[in-house]
Amino acid sequence: MKLESDWVTGFVDGEGCFHVGVNPHGDMRAGFQVLPEFTVVQHERDVQLLHALKEHFGCGVVRRNHGDRMAYRVRGKEHLLRRIVPFFDKHPLKSKKRQDFLKFRRILMMMEAGEHLTETGLAAIREVARQMNRGRLRESPAPPETGEENRAKFLVG
Repeated sequence: MKLESDWVTGFVDGEGCFHVGVNPHGDMRAGFQVLPEFTVVQHERDVQLLHALKEHFGCGVVRRNHGDRMAYRVRGKEHLLRRIVPFFDKHPLKSKKRQDFLKFRRILMMMEAGEHLTETGLAAIREVARQMNRGRLRESPAPPETGEENRAKFLVG
């Protein structure tokens, strides 16, 4: 199935998600791992659309999300930077999701510059990520050195 760029843009405007998780990871220099992800979820009856997106972008995976839902996901930084971001730069989203995309792109650029490897850069990434996707509050387990009483609360998209 060949997809037109305008159709892809409209479909992602309605069904897509640009998300950046910031998770504790003791092996990382700053103690956290930054995980950008572009996702589109559909009922399994429409899985062919997700495979068509994968073919259109030339990257990502299609996997079961949960229950009867399937997901097209792109997590690789290089694929996000070289395929997903340029596509949506060239074919801008029309809804408020464009603001999430712009924040997502900004975080990827910060990561490309190595900012996710420093405490200051990580704090800046967290601040941008917390503003994404209507700023749903999530609680992060505290890094080992801060103790349970100082659990960091932050917002991620």
